[in-house]
Amino acid sequence: MAAARRARAGDPRAGFRQAAVDAGPAIPQGLIRGARKSGHLNLSGRNLSEVPQHVWRINLDTPEEAHQNLSFGAADRWWEQTDLTKLILASNKLQCLSEDVQLLPALTLLDVHDNQLTSLPSALGQLENLQKLDVSHNKLTSIPEELLQLTHLRSLLLHHNQLSHLPDGFGQLVHLEELDVSNNQLTDIPTSFALLINLVRLNLSCNQLRNLPADISAMKSLRQLDCTKNYLETVPSKLATMAALEQLYLRKNKLRSLPEFPSCKLLKELHAGENQIETLNAENLKHLNSLSVLELRDNKIKSVPDEIAVLQKLERLDLANNDISRLPYTLGNLPHLKFLALEGNPLRTIRRDLLEKGTQELLKYLRSRIQGDGASPSGDPPATAMTLPSEARINMHAITALKLLDYSEKQAAVIPDEMFDAVRSHPVTTLNFSKNQLNQVPPRIVELKDSVCDVSLGFNKISSLSSELCMLHKLTHLDVRNNFLTSLPEEMEALTRLQIINLSFNRFKLFPSVLYRILALETILLSNNQVGSIDPLQLKKMDNLGTLDLQNNDLLQVPPELGNCENLRTLLLEGNPFRTPRAAVLAKGTAAVLEYLRSRIPA
Repeated sequence: MAAARRARAGDPRAGFRQAAVDAGPAIPQGLIRGARKSGHLNLSGRNLSEVPQHVWRINLDTPEEAHQNLSFGAADRWWEQTDLTKLILASNKLQCLSEDVQLLPALTLLDVHDNQLTSLPSALGQLENLQKLDVSHNKLTSIPEELLQLTHLRSLLLHHNQLSHLPDGFGQLVHLEELDVSNNQLTDIPTSFALLINLVRLNLSCNQLRNLPADISAMKSLRQLDCTKNYLETVPSKLATMAALEQLYLRKNKLRSLPEFPSCKLLKELHAGENQIETLNAENLKHLNSLSVLELRDNKIKSVPDEIAVLQKLERLDLANNDISRLPYTLGNLPHLKFLALEGNPLRTIRRDLLEKGTQELLKYLRSRIQGDGASPSGDPPATAMTLPSEARINMHAITALKLLDYSEKQAAVIPDEMFDAVRSHPVTTLNFSKNQLNQVPPRIVELKDSVCDVSLGFNKISSLSSELCMLHKLTHLDVRNNFLTSLPEEMEALTRLQIINLSFNRFKLFPSVLYRILALETILLSNNQVGSIDPLQLKKMDNLGTLDLQNNDLLQVPPELGNCENLRTLLLEGNPFRTPRAAVLAKGTAAVLEYLRSRIPA
């Protein structure tokens, strides 16, 4: 009766069912009932051309069931319903949003990406609790000024629209942490962007920008800046003062030079390929202590400075398709370089067949040329009256200038004593005894404990690591791949500075438990063993661990709790006999795998 009275009185809810039909497929009542309980409503991919009115009024209207003398269980008490906080309308055919969106003031997330919107309602400005707004992949040509009232907004996704300008007052969105305006038609950026001091990720790629405002440097929290595919000819020098910046993308612009980066101590990735850069100077590089990726392909660079060797953390260097005719031998001293692209350069000093052998062989060649500098044509130091006969085969230049003790690829069963005798008065930081026939760690290695940081004993026949090795208290990098190891000694816990350990191609059946206690470890390479399980709770305590390679082992399952190890940037699990995660998930990369694993953790 009450419902009939309201209908006769012009109840605004009259005809809702018909409206829903006109808007496209009807929305199942079960979805609406669930939304009343959870506060979340997902209507994505339902072919909607407009949003049914009862969706906007879900917080206000009494459910239909309440008018039908139905008995309610405790779980269905409509009067205890939750206000809608998340509304997803993505991938429909919406051409506009109703001003009635203001009837959902509790919304924290509104997702209308992949529709046909040409404008946004000014009523959006009244959603004072909104934290994330996704209106990407639409046909928007402008943003209403009222949007700037959303002072709690943390994520704003506007990419793939037709925006030619942004409101001047954009800086009012002071809590914004993520802003994506890529793939629009923007020709400039409001100077008020400088007020976005909490912004962490800013994507300006694929627009028509000719310059960046210098004030952008005031974004002290910015970690990722993407300016790919614009018309930038210069980058403001103040950009180099952004101390939090970790990733900078400048690809596909018109840059003729790189800026210097005096304050970008945390910059890990610099992408500046497909520009018109002609010179790469020492000044461009000398402050980039954390850089792991430098991408400069498809430019006009003629030479690489010797100072490239200061980039000690560099892992990827892409110099393809430039005008480089020679390489500095110091490239060979980059200890972590795994990928070096040089194709498309007129290199004259390096044979093509050497280039085709890959990065490691090329680096080895470059190192050999450093060691050869100043040596006689035979490759040995010239014998003098002060040179003992046995020392003639010892590369003293490498020991004194490079602090390198190298006795690799000799197929030797023992290391000659004169190698250790030669370094007594010349402390070395790097030791390379790889590719021999050693069946134990040379005991005299302990004599280097006060200086050596990097030890390579790979490709030998070593079945256990000695206590002497565990006394190298300055050790940061240990490579013992391709040996016969089945376990690690507990004394290794004393290697408190160890950051990288390579145990690939050994005979481990258990994950070495001592590694869990070496908290400085950043990289563990344990591929091609027979490891059957890992302890995710112990791994989570390893705050510095960024890379874990467990490819080609015997893992029958991956514990879901591994997903909580959010510090992992690279997790490699291919080639194990587990069934989940499936290969398609693994192929999506580490972040997707961790997210998948977290979703499998029992509630």
